[in-house]
Amino acid sequence: MSKKLLSLAMAMAFTVSVASVSMAAKVKCEVTEVKDDIVTLDCGKKANKMKKGDKVDLKVKKAAAVEGC
Repeated sequence: MSKKLLSLAMAMAFTVSVASVSMAAKVKCEVTEVKDDIVTLDCGKKANKMKKGDKVDLKVKKAAAVEGC
């Protein structure tokens, strides 16, 4: 009986951990405005994957510098 309960608990823990990882969404956006400490993003049709209060991690792509005379 305890082996069945242990295996059930392990299966449930695995299911919950996989479900929480799959909630993260990848959305590419473009910065449209920066005003003091507020940044406005344009994410197009994929904006519906986010809601107010969501935590967001940003990776900024920097343009390569062009050097010349």
